[in-house]
Amino acid sequence: MQSQSASSRHNAARPALRAGRWLIAGALLLGVAALMVLATHDVLTEPHPGHNDFMSRWEGVRAFWYDGLNPYDEQASAQIQERIYGRPAEADEDPGYFAYPFYTVFLLWPLVHTSYARAAAIWMVLLEACLIGAQILLLDLFGWRPKPWLLGLLMLWTLVQYFAARGLLLGQPGVVVYFLEVLALWSLTRRRDRLAGIALAISTLKPQMGYLLVPFLLLWALTARRWRFIGWFVGVFGALMVASFAVEPGWFADWLAQIRLYPSYTAIGSPVWVVMEYYLGLGAAGEWAVNGLLFAGLLWVWRAVLWQRREQWLPWALMLTLTVTHLAALRTATPHFVVFVIPLTFYLRALSRRSNGLVALVLVALLVLPWIHFLATIEGDFEHQTMYLPAPFGMLALLWLTRRMWWGEAYLITGRFGDTPN
Repeated sequence: MQSQSASSRHNAARPALRAGRWLIAGALLLGVAALMVLATHDVLTEPHPGHNDFMSRWEGVRAFWYDGLNPYDEQASAQIQERIYGRPAEADEDPGYFAYPFYTVFLLWPLVHTSYARAAAIWMVLLEACLIGAQILLLDLFGWRPKPWLLGLLMLWTLVQYFAARGLLLGQPGVVVYFLEVLALWSLTRRRDRLAGIALAISTLKPQMGYLLVPFLLLWALTARRWRFIGWFVGVFGALMVASFAVEPGWFADWLAQIRLYPSYTAIGSPVWVVMEYYLGLGAAGEWAVNGLLFAGLLWVWRAVLWQRREQWLPWALMLTLTVTHLAALRTATPHFVVFVIPLTFYLRALSRRSNGLVALVLVALLVLPWIHFLATIEGDFEHQTMYLPAPFGMLALLWLTRRMWWGEAYLITGRFGDTPN
């Protein structure tokens, strides 16, 4: 009896011990994050203001909460330009329009109550955490446990590879969307449908990064009867939309008006646009013909997964969906290409079975070559259009050539997708 009583006390103490460890780990992470914010503020964001992709959103949100302005109004745009240029934008300059869904004002609200330098420092550390967090989730998603030295190299590469580093320097919200998409995929495989629905709903912050992924996942959830995932997505997204219309009834028309202006001040469109416009001279007709072929092929893959029940195709279809998204978006940006780290992690895991040294060489090559490409082609302050081509077109070709490899190892994800959600 005494032995059973001692064992019962020991078992009862385990949850408390586990909770204590999590509290300590959380406190340590918060401490490290606070130190990184202070260092980033003192070394980077205070002496060298920048992060213009974040600046436009931050000032638009600040103008709404503090000045009572519609973030799409001319006055709010003028304030954004004043922060970026110290004057109104000229005809050949990015006007810095807010250009995001209105519910951005709720998501960024915590950051507008301090100086821009401090807000930018917090934002940059948040983006770094998103990159590292997404990579950790991907390692778990694909069941890869690299050796400590290789893990360290992988995490360093995660932060300094071209697409991630550019996102950090610009303060690109697309990095947060990338993390949310990874979190949604990971959560679905771990039967955490509530978290998956919330993450995917918030990821609509930047619609062009998920305009194909979101409907595909929702359609899959319908066929798989994952009602909790659908319910939480609809509930959170619906709440964001209702709150937006309640606060600013005309925001949707204002947002669309700024979206329509976007092509007038962006020099480079989608990768398909670059090929059709710059290299083949086929213009919009050629672009939409290729986009139509890509969409038709993707729909054929969706049909195989959703209606023909080829479950082993699901992981491959997800990666193909992300790739076509960034090939055929109305407009994209190279920091968005961090999403290709998702399939790349799958390939690196497979390569590690042969040699960790080869994985290290691939990581070094993937670090150095894009930066060489950038430095060799940069035109003034702008990337060359060729920077938009290797990653999405290369991934499309790789996914097609290795499709049987994905189908053969689909158990890594597919079995977990099929589990009963909690």
